[in-house]
Amino acid sequence: MTLESVLDVVGAALILVGAFFTLTAAIGILRLPDVLNRMHAASKPQTLGFLLLCVGLSLVLRNGSATAMLAVAACLQLVTSPVATQMMAKAAHRSRQYRADLVVDDRERERIDDDGDRAGLDPDETDPDIGRASR
Repeated sequence: MTLESVLDVVGAALILVGAFFTLTAAIGILRLPDVLNRMHAASKPQTLGFLLLCVGLSLVLRNGSATAMLAVAACLQLVTSPVATQMMAKAAHRSRQYRADLVVDDRERERIDDDGDRAGLDPDETDPDIGRASR
């Protein structure tokens, strides 16, 4: 078995694994219940799948200019994906486009705890699941 055939097999395997992760991300976007979960599915496995595809293609193609272009694409993906994910999360949080029963907002809980202390409520009377004073 020559080095070229080994590189072809490894490259093909990386392309298949990358395609699997990308498919998993697509299925996650369709199947998960709210924006924040879908955003997670869109960012994590999709980025890993794209990087594996780029590495696999560079191993199969073995061309300097193609490898350089794939490296630029991979770097751009690594730079833009976290930023886009963070912006989508902020927009979803600000517009309340998420299932509140799946999210724990520590800032909201701290604000309510501070209000409860000011109102003379016992901190034990605050329900941690809903973040409001239970009466």
